[in-house]
Formats: sequence, structure tokens, C-alpha cells
Amino acid sequence: MRHYEVTFIVDPVLSGDEVKSTADHILNELKNFGATIVAVDEMGLKQLAYPINRRSSGVYYCVEFGCLEAEWLVKFELGLKRNEKLLRFLTVKLDKYGIKYNDDKRNGRIGKRGKKSQSAIAPAPETVVAAPVVVDLDTAEVEETAEA
Repeated sequence: MRHYEVTFIVDPVLSGDEVKSTADHILNELKNFGATIVAVDEMGLKQLAYPINRRSSGVYYCVEFGCLEAEWLVKFELGLKRNEKLLRFLTVKLDKYGIKYNDDKRNGRIGKRGKKSQSAIAPAPETVVAAPVVVDLDTAEVEETAEA
């Protein structure tokens, strides 16, 4: 089975329902072509690196899917190009490392920093600060002074 990932940016001017229906339409197209949806990641509204169609932000979606045959991908991408509600899209074929990375990311092994348990954190070594020593040369006695 071949694994792919399509990331697309939906126009942020659309209402929330229209954004959802656009994403659902793309998911339904994938299912109609016989693809198996592995994961859907709605990344939300993000700033764009540069303006696209006079828009400075967009709603990001990332869909990972698998399929046996890939001849229909040309038709699928043509449909994405014709969709006026999308600003951009990118389809990528995943290798075994990409599949493992996405799986690890979904399962929380990559990406999020959780709090470390107290037993895993080594205690900080105690630092000893010596008090300054004052030597009176006349009496040859040593006095210790403590600074507050």
C-alpha cells in the first residue's frame, strides 16, 4: 500500500461551516477514489509566509491516506486546482520514515514536550560557597566573615 499526505490551505474569508464543508468534500473525494484515510489534522488558522490572492492567513489541513493504485491522483489534484476555495495544496508520497514519523507524532512520541517525572530529573549538585577569609597580619589571627 502506498501512503500519501495532502496539505491544503482553505481561504480564511469563508465562514466556519464553509471551511468544514470544503475539507469534508476533499475527504469524500479521497474515499470515492478508494483511498483509506489514516489521519486528518486540522491545524487551524495560521499566518502565511507571503500573501496569496491578497490573503495573509489561511486555514491549514493535513490529510494522510493510503491507496493501492495511484492513477487517480492526477484527477484528484486537478479537482484541487479547480477548487476556488483553496489557496494552495501539496501532495507528497511518504516513504517508510515519513510514515513512522507521522505515526510517532500522532502517538505523542514526537513533537510535544511533556513534564518530566521527578525521578527522571537529576538533582542539581549543591554548590558550596566559602566565606571570605580576612587575615590580620599584625596579630596573625584568621577571622572568617560572613556576608549576608
